[in-house]
Amino acid sequence: MKALIPQKIIEQKIFSIRRQKVMISTHLAKLYGVKIKALIQAVKRNIERFPDDFMFQLTWEEAQSLRSQIVTLKDTKGKSSKRGKHIKHLPYAFTEQGVAMLSSVLRSKRAIHVNVAIMRAFVRLRQILSTHKELASKLSQLERKIEKHDEEIKAIFDAIRQLMAPPKKPRRRIGFQTKTGK
Repeated sequence: MKALIPQKIIEQKIFSIRRQKVMISTHLAKLYGVKIKALIQAVKRNIERFPDDFMFQLTWEEAQSLRSQIVTLKDTKGKSSKRGKHIKHLPYAFTEQGVAMLSSVLRSKRAIHVNVAIMRAFVRLRQILSTHKELASKLSQLERKIEKHDEEIKAIFDAIRQLMAPPKKPRRRIGFQTKTGK
């Protein structure tokens, strides 16, 4: 079955806000094929399904920062949309659990299929992050080993240099010596 929405498009709609991976209500509404107002109304009618760790409303600063990262008011041809330049309502951010809950609230076939695609995108993102963490850990271990070997090699070279260096004070002759030095 061909994907309803390409995985790459969904992955581009996942942002990190307040140290959480989230999707924004405006993007979700487009993906689900509903108006933003309808999505928010469905959520508010079922607000007990959306605790703070499932959904939160962005602050003005977060919304402005997000807008500066993505161009929301331009169409694909670079022309400005008919909407105003400023947001009228603060968008909501949905965590992975909140997105999963949305499909049960929206109750359409499209919502189910889009939700499956979104869940796969979150899983893929977690796998990628996990792989990067493993690589970073292995790189740190390798750096520590190299540093240890560097120290050991330096110690070997120092010991060789000490053996090659002439003695600092003359050695006393071995054997019986007379006062005349003969």
